[in-house]
Amino acid sequence: MHDFPSFIGGEWRESRRKIEIVSPFSGAVVGTVHEASAAHVEAAIEAGKAACPMMAALPGHRRREILNGVAEILRKREAEFAALISAEAGKPVALARAEVQRAQDTFAFAAEEVPHLCGQSIDLASATPGNGRFGIVRRFPVGLIAAITPFNFPLNLVAHKVAPAIAAGCPIIVKPAPQAPLSAFALAQACLEAGLPSGGLSVLLCRVEDAEPLVVDPRVRLLTFTGSAAVGWHLKAAAGHKRVLLELGGNAAAIVHEDADIAFAAARVAQGAFAYAGQSCISVQRVLVHRSQWELFQATLLERIARDVGTGDPSDASIVCGPVIDATAADRIEGWIAESLSGGAKVLLTGERRGLLLPPTVLINVPHHAHLNWAEAFGPVVTLAPYDTLEEALAEVNDSRYGLQTGIFTDSLAAVWQAFETLQVGAVIHNDVPTFRVDHMPYGGVKDSGLGREGPREAMLEYTEPRLLALRPVIPK
Repeated sequence: MHDFPSFIGGEWRESRRKIEIVSPFSGAVVGTVHEASAAHVEAAIEAGKAACPMMAALPGHRRREILNGVAEILRKREAEFAALISAEAGKPVALARAEVQRAQDTFAFAAEEVPHLCGQSIDLASATPGNGRFGIVRRFPVGLIAAITPFNFPLNLVAHKVAPAIAAGCPIIVKPAPQAPLSAFALAQACLEAGLPSGGLSVLLCRVEDAEPLVVDPRVRLLTFTGSAAVGWHLKAAAGHKRVLLELGGNAAAIVHEDADIAFAAARVAQGAFAYAGQSCISVQRVLVHRSQWELFQATLLERIARDVGTGDPSDASIVCGPVIDATAADRIEGWIAESLSGGAKVLLTGERRGLLLPPTVLINVPHHAHLNWAEAFGPVVTLAPYDTLEEALAEVNDSRYGLQTGIFTDSLAAVWQAFETLQVGAVIHNDVPTFRVDHMPYGGVKDSGLGREGPREAMLEYTEPRLLALRPVIPK
């Protein structure tokens, strides 16, 4: 069982109070974390602020060596990290392994971007007042970053904050999710072993009130948050003048058009809706099916769920749908399903709840006003609805407070292009579910789904600021 003190400026600092981390599946204690105090938060900010000049001056080749070193440690300890993710977050171990592999990619991609974090040259003499002048733009680190991360990808979403910060030359303080913080501390150990200088990273778990300086303190120059929309927009309002990046929620839709490969679409929707019990902001929550394929898609989807979606112990490599994170989440999801049923929805598939294991649930005829249509379910439930025209389907996707990603199954390039031009989302995924993501693509949403983009390159641009040097080599006589 792991026991992690706070990691502050390269040092492990113990506390009197320890927080037990409990498996969502078994209820067993799988690790402990020392609770950080307000004094620890202040120490982390001071360490990060003091490290700003050192991190900014770190040569590019050293940044690459550190990042590649972390990726190599993750590769060598893949099984260990996967077991840790599965234990603390209840993620099926096969999906946990995939997350560790993605975290390797995240650090490797960040290393590849270091040489390209350069500026541009500008011919200032293209304007008459610029005669005899030449412009050079370079990007400089923004300074100390604070990151707040969620439970559902406890390693890779931390990696998406930490790797670009190292690549950009910024110290960073990470506050991981209280439900699943162990992976973040294990990643801190890997960064230390890879040679990250003291002060470059702090990881601490503390009470919300003690974490307030990470949001409001002016020494923290940028806040990056991944989590719920309600919390994210509250933090932005409290953050004052600092830069804020938000990766928030969604109620992602998949469109199954009239010419779709139904067998393929159903197989992908089954995985996209129920993998890790739907606990992803781009999990398939709504499926819009062309009326000509309506009956066939329903039958095929139910067949694929029965065949491909095992529910149970996340340590079993055959399991796809494990437990939800806690009883509060389970009760909320059950309540939203009951609300839909009371409004006239029909169940195509469900089952009995076993502890925090909720059965994969498929509903049709869900009322427009029901939570399952307009809010983020974050659970193993998907709704199906028919449509007659593509315009109708696109309008239904856009009729949402969220705009993260949408999938469309079709062989029509015209339909794909129409979706690309019409949908109010951060990404349109062709012939796959909206759950698709690779770690070097620009990732983020619009409307209540957030501000800014992640992916190593995009985050590095967010973590740096351009500065212009207007050269005048020869003074006119």
